[in-house]
Amino acid sequence: MKKYILPFLLSLPLALLAQNDLLSLLEDSTSGNPREKVYATFKTTRVINLPSVENVAGGVLDFKINHRFGFLNSGIKELFGLDQATIRIGGEYGFSNNFMIGLGRSSFEKTLDGYFKWKIVGQSSGKGSFPFTISLFGSTAWKTLNTTPDRTNYFSNNLVYTSQLIIGSKISSRFSLQVSPTLIHRNLTLNNQEKNDVLAIGAGGRIKLTKRMSLNGEYIYLLPDQISSIYKPSLSVGFDIETGGHVFQLHATNSTAMIEKGYIAETVGDWADGGIHFGFNISRVFTIRKQKMKK
Repeated sequence: MKKYILPFLLSLPLALLAQNDLLSLLEDSTSGNPREKVYATFKTTRVINLPSVENVAGGVLDFKINHRFGFLNSGIKELFGLDQATIRIGGEYGFSNNFMIGLGRSSFEKTLDGYFKWKIVGQSSGKGSFPFTISLFGSTAWKTLNTTPDRTNYFSNNLVYTSQLIIGSKISSRFSLQVSPTLIHRNLTLNNQEKNDVLAIGAGGRIKLTKRMSLNGEYIYLLPDQISSIYKPSLSVGFDIETGGHVFQLHATNSTAMIEKGYIAETVGDWADGGIHFGFNISRVFTIRKQKMKK
């Protein structure tokens, strides 16, 4: 992991300069149509599994409950998955409108995860418009369940790191798209044939059906020859339903885990043979700190 630290630190000044250059291009003009920010590219901070380009607003806490039943093909003895459950409970807090952090606990492999999301530049319309929102996402996950009893279980063995660039656009009032190039680094793999670094590209989309409902979908492509053949690309579809301060996400997915290292690099379900979970995400926001009004 050390080999990634120096390049990352060296790239920070360049990223900040790039942000300043982008923002300088997006200054409001005194003539023509003024530049306006584009809002609600997605309904919440997740497409389904994938982080979306949306952030929690500054001073707001977003409490999240994620739940998945078992696989549909588990049969009648498990009531087609309804007798089984995997959950994640967590929260996200916005330090500003452009920077948020999150923390959660999953029952799957008893994992703790923490992450941040930094919106580098936002989509805008009008004079000097910019067509995309660009965000940087990073996470660390710690698997507390020892799934390799035949090896010495060092703390570092169970750490996984994720880096992701999110590029999204609200193409029209009803249609949004994003792509998410992703790098996952696993300190320990199943065997020597698997690579510690996994490269993937995620894509997510949203079609607004009504004022409070949308159809969402996402797919994650894994570059070949990186992980065991037992793992499959993640494919998920679902509906977002907004009810006041809540957003309900009802979905079907072949991924059991609800954190990056799991749904990207460890999905075992196969849609073709019924390896599908039905599940839901619940998002409830609370204002912790009111933002000061700009004069």
